[in-house]
Amino acid sequence: MTGLKPPPTTPKSVRIRRSTGRVTLADVAHIANVSQQTISRVMNAPNSVALSTRNKVLAAVKLLGYLPLKTSEVKQQKLVAVLTPAISGTIFDVLIQSLNTSLGLHDYQMMLNESGYAAKDEDLLIEELLQSQPDGIVLARMLKSESALETLRQSGIPVVEVWGTTPTPVDMLFSFSHEAIGDAVAHYFKALGRTAPGLISGDDPRTLLRAHGFLHALKKLDLLPEGIDKSPVVWVTSPTSLGDGRTGLAQLLTQLPTLDSIFCSTDMVAMGVLIEAKSRGLKVPEDIAVFGFGDLPFTADTDPPLSTVHVDSAAIGQRAAQALIDRIEGRTVARPILDMGFNLIRRLSA
Repeated sequence: MTGLKPPPTTPKSVRIRRSTGRVTLADVAHIANVSQQTISRVMNAPNSVALSTRNKVLAAVKLLGYLPLKTSEVKQQKLVAVLTPAISGTIFDVLIQSLNTSLGLHDYQMMLNESGYAAKDEDLLIEELLQSQPDGIVLARMLKSESALETLRQSGIPVVEVWGTTPTPVDMLFSFSHEAIGDAVAHYFKALGRTAPGLISGDDPRTLLRAHGFLHALKKLDLLPEGIDKSPVVWVTSPTSLGDGRTGLAQLLTQLPTLDSIFCSTDMVAMGVLIEAKSRGLKVPEDIAVFGFGDLPFTADTDPPLSTVHVDSAAIGQRAAQALIDRIEGRTVARPILDMGFNLIRRLSA
């Protein structure tokens, strides 16, 4: 067997584990560049793994001085890892609070992991998530990497995806359709008699799905303006802000002078639109109808009160937590995939 040369610098994960006095399965997997499941198979059923892979794993074990835990030493973690684009001050607040409360009632701890909205190495994100050896995982971030998704499927850890539908869920799914939300708002504007709707949208994957649903419906309803110089869309960078609403309205009025309604990708953007409209002497909803997304706590108290899309984040959090607990503790989940729906909240702004 040939020896495995150590890397120029010790990986971060190894430094962390060694500071606690124990090298973990995740550390060995990182060095050998294989999954933790492969490491387990080499330890427990070596003949089920190709010789070349076994040699890599055994070399990594020797290099790190890895000692597998005895069964009697394994501690019940009761840990659920949550991966979300943002942790505070966002539409995920209620979801996170609900998860934390529901898990806490059953003595499970929640470990929050913030990924941000920017494109990242999703395989690395999942690798870092699995290093904590959670009993269950909640994904509030949409993953695009097939290898990262397959790693989750092969991990054997119960996974719940929330905040967006997919035709190929990893395991369990409690969410709603972003495309359907965009479609519903477009039809709502049509029912109000609006003829020139616009959109201010963030650029993260799920917000783009809402935008696609909205624009697709506008086309079907014959509400898309003709000519590339009359674009009904202003794209902004996620996470969006109040300032994006102010600058977005100013830009939309230039692109589409007949603008009479706006769908905003978040309530914060919509509040910025309300402020900018007032500063320009535009009346809401008489001149411009404004619709948000999220039904954040301030929306009923804006001037005028904001029409928005309500998603029952608390119910999603409760469902996700209970489903994970049931699966972890060996119980059957009767409905592991469920569309939780949404509601259009009609207030004075539209």
